[in-house]
Amino acid sequence: MRRILALALALALLAGCGGNKGKEAPPAPEMTPEQTPERDLAAKVTARPVMGAEVTEEGALAAIGFGLDLFRESLDGENTLVSPLSVLEALAMTANGAAGDTLAQMESVFGLDRDALNGFLLAYRQGLGEGASLANGIWLNDELGLAVKEPFLQANADYYGAGVTQGAFDEAARDEINAFVRDHTAGRIQRILDELDPAAAMVLVNALSFDGTWENIYREDQIQEGAFISAAGEEQDATFMWSDEEAYLADGHAEGFIKYYEGRDYAFAALLPEEGMGLADYAATLTAEGLRAMLENPSAEPVSAALPKFTASWGAELSASLADMGMPDLFDPEKADLPAIAADAALHVSQVQHRTFINVDEKGTQAGAATAVGVKAASLMGPEKQVVLDRPFLYMLIDCGHNVPLFIGAVTEMG
Repeated sequence: MRRILALALALALLAGCGGNKGKEAPPAPEMTPEQTPERDLAAKVTARPVMGAEVTEEGALAAIGFGLDLFRESLDGENTLVSPLSVLEALAMTANGAAGDTLAQMESVFGLDRDALNGFLLAYRQGLGEGASLANGIWLNDELGLAVKEPFLQANADYYGAGVTQGAFDEAARDEINAFVRDHTAGRIQRILDELDPAAAMVLVNALSFDGTWENIYREDQIQEGAFISAAGEEQDATFMWSDEEAYLADGHAEGFIKYYEGRDYAFAALLPEEGMGLADYAATLTAEGLRAMLENPSAEPVSAALPKFTASWGAELSASLADMGMPDLFDPEKADLPAIAADAALHVSQVQHRTFINVDEKGTQAGAATAVGVKAASLMGPEKQVVLDRPFLYMLIDCGHNVPLFIGAVTEMG
């Protein structure tokens, strides 16, 4: 029995195999009664129409390439499921505050400059067909006195529909972020944050939900028990769903098929590496151009396909993977350059939490993903020098007209 390619590749490209229907992004989280216009920047920052945004070939290839790189970095020998779109949305929001080498590294990893990425993701999100939705939000810690810049928040409202919530980073804020994720993933991701660092300055959150019904639901007589051979060579019981499909995939190192969801806005694509080739080795052969071409031009020939029923969840902190992909400065307190987020603060990204879920059965597929980018202040910028009178010191009372000391004293102990 041969092995099946992890589903991350298919999910990264769901919209590439059918027509799109216009759909607005889900609304940003509502303000709570305690939030006043003076305390909540959402009162000042509301989304404005953006003209000229479009899904370009360059943008699509960049998104595919980013997804492949992230998948390759995340492969760990076990079931792996990443949502490149969720991660890309959260990081793109963060990039709206970046400059210098930090921005250059991020754009290199994205494969697209920031402005083009903003426009691409906006148009992509607006063109999503029924069944998929994305929501974005920004939480600010107002106990740090961070002077967050309105243009940063405005860009994320305009392009990502990101609402702003401001308050203390306590358990209630953590629960609110987790509730946002839970609500916008139809409960498939119960929480994205186990803890919320009270010293964090900001958290940028994306939540993605997908719910698709097969174009041809499997009949009872198409369900058969069988065996699945794990990567470790172990034989495991599995329930296979058999069907005759019309779109065959092959690229010299793998073969597979496309199975469409109702409406054909989305499809499930699977690729099975040739015998003797591991998933990591096969993933290393894939390019954005090659994968896109294969998915856009499947061979119109019948293929008997067996898909195992499965449910999987996955989660990881992605900072190390993203740094290895080429954006290390973003996570370095000494090198991160995020001046467009806030004034008078040295900020860096302290974590990128990512969690995913998928269920594939006779009726269709349900999936969810969430990404949280934590932004932290290394230190709030103030006077260059610091004097702490925590040991014996001398003091004077002086006449400021002539700078004559009226009193000179010393403190050597308290009390």
